Amino acid sequence: MTLMRILFLAVLLVSADLFAAEKELTILHTNDLHSHVLGFSPNIDYRPDVTGADATQGGWARIATVLKREKEKRNHPVLLLDAGDFLMGSLFHMLAREEAMELRLMKEMGYDALTLGNHEFDLKPKGLARILQTAKTKGGMPPIVFSNALFSKENERDDTLEEIFNQGMVKPYTVLEKGGMKIGVFGILGKDAAEKSPFASPMKFRDPVDTSREMVRILREKEKVDMVICLSHSGLRETKSKSEDELLAQNVKGIDVIVGGHSHTRQEKPLVINSTLILQASAYGKCVGVLDLAWEKGAVKQKGYRLIDIESSVLGDADLQKQIESFMETIDRDVLQAVNLSSGKTIAHTAFDLTIVEEESNLGNLIADSLRWYVNRHDADSQDPRTKVVVAMESNGLIRDDILRGKTGALAVTDVFAAVPLGIGVDDTMGYPLIACYFYASEIKKALEVLTSVYPRKGSSYFLQVSGVKFTYNPRRMIFDRVTDIRLGSEEEGYVPLDYSESNKTLYRIATNIYNATFLKIIGNYTYQILNIMPKDLNGNPIQDLSASRVDADKDKPGIQELKEWIGVMEYIRSFPDTNGDGTPDVPNKYRGKLGRITSQPSWNPVSLLSRGTMVTWGVFSLVLFMILVLVLLTILVVKRLGKKAVFSQ
Repeated sequence: MTLMRILFLAVLLVSADLFAAEKELTILHTNDLHSHVLGFSPNIDYRPDVTGADATQGGWARIATVLKREKEKRNHPVLLLDAGDFLMGSLFHMLAREEAMELRLMKEMGYDALTLGNHEFDLKPKGLARILQTAKTKGGMPPIVFSNALFSKENERDDTLEEIFNQGMVKPYTVLEKGGMKIGVFGILGKDAAEKSPFASPMKFRDPVDTSREMVRILREKEKVDMVICLSHSGLRETKSKSEDELLAQNVKGIDVIVGGHSHTRQEKPLVINSTLILQASAYGKCVGVLDLAWEKGAVKQKGYRLIDIESSVLGDADLQKQIESFMETIDRDVLQAVNLSSGKTIAHTAFDLTIVEEESNLGNLIADSLRWYVNRHDADSQDPRTKVVVAMESNGLIRDDILRGKTGALAVTDVFAAVPLGIGVDDTMGYPLIACYFYASEIKKALEVLTSVYPRKGSSYFLQVSGVKFTYNPRRMIFDRVTDIRLGSEEEGYVPLDYSESNKTLYRIATNIYNATFLKIIGNYTYQILNIMPKDLNGNPIQDLSASRVDADKDKPGIQELKEWIGVMEYIRSFPDTNGDGTPDVPNKYRGKLGRITSQPSWNPVSLLSRGTMVTWGVFSLVLFMILVLVLLTILVVKRLGKKAVFSQ
């Protein structure tokens, strides 16, 4: 009996030692995959079946190989997590509602949990609900956590998604048990990401900091977890006051790890704030983050971290690649065949890369030109010059990828589409529809001021690429009044000055997509009504509903057959001349570099600062003069009083 007691006590002591001993955990993480299932760029160079055959990055078959390899290296538990925006960015998302390819592939790859990013809401609440239901029906999906959803009580447009949440297909948090540890995982959408989710309406999002405090309390006190992980689609920024994941770590105690996304930041090593580790692994599957942790007596300790680049040195997983190729066949059949295209079809050749940067860019010029060309081709009356589109605009935020020459210079449909992949139409079909409406010349100037004044404060997404216009601005002038010269025309026909004064009531037809048009219409609300723009019809009547300004691709059919931006870019490229006689169009040398459409001329010269100034400039100038005058008068008054005191003192 004594021996049994001794053995029992020994077992208890050993168990206690094991419980107190350091426990290891590895977190593998991705973010902002954006449906980039194939390696890029270009997709047509991607060879996951061999190593060293191309210069592409990413590719989910390669990612799958890395994930398996990292798991096999370790004898302790491994968590695989994603911080959102797994959708929207390639041809794969075109069938997201019907096939849910991304979620099905991520389940196959072994993700333990993921959250929703702003682009998961691009297809509206009903569309997201359909994606989730499809994934569940056709093979399943990883657990999804999302904590700060606010559904409308008055509007029923988000009821379908709310029901999906109520069914538990999306949970505010999950508790995972790994190696004797209870790990709580929750997901949030940050403020900047929420602002960029216009199609989530009427759904809204709770404050991410308040939500996180609540989740930590529930996980720590109710669920008694050992570790808390936040999947945060919020972002990191150089400006600390806008770096939401850093602010989250500063303001919420009890989060051990923040797996971040949204800002596409390549974070080489974790940021550590108040003992919270903050991670982010670039975007588009360019790399996988690997965090090795130890947990002991309630404390989490970092043991190692690295980013693994996903490139041609990694052999793709053959089984996953077979599924991907099967999905590509479905896309060709169900999406592209109707427009006489296929994913791998070469529509042109290029001798140089087409890239998007935070300045006038060759890809930006090409895309903006395509919008003007495509609308005029379908919806301009040769007998009425007023119907011709004179200016087109595209924002950098909607140009999602470069179009690179690659090994062959061939531009395939799959790679061109990746440059302008986003959106859904009013008709519920994929892709942003094109809008054409009329502005006064003064409103064209206001639209261009988005680039001069809004972009510097809000970031690269707000940089505008333009067609049919070239302009000069002085970044040292008063905000919202920095454009100093505007000319309309083209490189081929030349440019002529535009009278952009308020007195010029000529109407000019402008083309863009519905997302940008909506933004331009409401920009006045965010600029103290200074940049008020009201889209108008041919007769100058205000347009309240922009959907009525969608360009109709076939007026012989009932309703509006939406003219899609992505098809317009394809058709414009296919219209290029065949300059080398090989039977395939060639991108004109015109697009090799900049075209001088956007020119910054910084100057402190008073003439440059005040010339043709609006009420903003003259109002501030008058205020400054008034303050100077007041200061001079006060100085004179003080001098006189001092003079009088000096006289009396004598």
